[in-house]
Amino acid sequence: MVQLLQHSHLHTVFAAATTTIGVGQFPRRRAKFPTSLVLLPRCTSSSSSGAPMDANPPTTAMYPLHRCKTIYLVRHAQGVHNVEGEKDHSAYMSPQLFDAHLTPLGWNQVDCLREHVKKSGLAQKIELVITSPLLRTMQTAVGVFGGENSVDGVSAPPLMVENAGHSSRPAISSLNCPPFLAFEACREHLIENDEDVLWEPNVREANSSVAARGMKFIDWLWTREEKEIAIVSHSGFLYHTLSMYSRECHPTIREEVGKHFANCELRSMVLVDTSMLGSDSPSYNYPGSIPAGLDLPSDAAP
Repeated sequence: MVQLLQHSHLHTVFAAATTTIGVGQFPRRRAKFPTSLVLLPRCTSSSSSGAPMDANPPTTAMYPLHRCKTIYLVRHAQGVHNVEGEKDHSAYMSPQLFDAHLTPLGWNQVDCLREHVKKSGLAQKIELVITSPLLRTMQTAVGVFGGENSVDGVSAPPLMVENAGHSSRPAISSLNCPPFLAFEACREHLIENDEDVLWEPNVREANSSVAARGMKFIDWLWTREEKEIAIVSHSGFLYHTLSMYSRECHPTIREEVGKHFANCELRSMVLVDTSMLGSDSPSYNYPGSIPAGLDLPSDAAP
């Protein structure tokens, strides 16, 4: 069944294979486990008293694959608000630019990233695309990760309709592309109100709240079954979320992770479930000893 991806401030319809989720709707597929970004190995052995046993801990770390997810973070391409914001920073608070669409340069950036994603083989790996429900992020997400140009809509319904957001772009097919999920929790600064999560002039979510929302969003990713997930969001959301995760990392890693995203920049990160409370069953592990037989470990042999 075709669903419409809409937002109360959006004037564009993305027409297929998409679901919209509000800020307070963190759906659950399994138990929620605390997570952390693998930015720098932090595994050190400790004695029963809590003191480190090794003064020179290893500089590498190893985790079971089924406790990991790979996420591909993307900032939207250039929007008209970016152009106006370069001239006057207060333009970012303009109600007229709240739901800004991409510029022609922004669409060129989308085309370049799409080419990279296809040539690198990433397009075949991504199982789910999560996007902020604002127009500029949805245009970027669909332009980069969507199907090819839709000809007649018969073989597959269009993911993006023709000329969406005054883009002068043809419709984009939903054929041979991952599902898309529009999620309020990964959009730009919100108004802090459980009943009205929409932006209002001069009333913006504190940066610390953006970071906290970002961490909650990352935790929510563990409720998803997908292991390779693309997330298309905004500069502020990505910056404050990653800055929170990297604050205890080595300065080199902290600088790499915590820098601001350029328009249409893509970065790959690995998420690891370090809680050891549980996780999905490993897909590639094999128990061995089938058929069973004598199996004494070599280092235990006489």
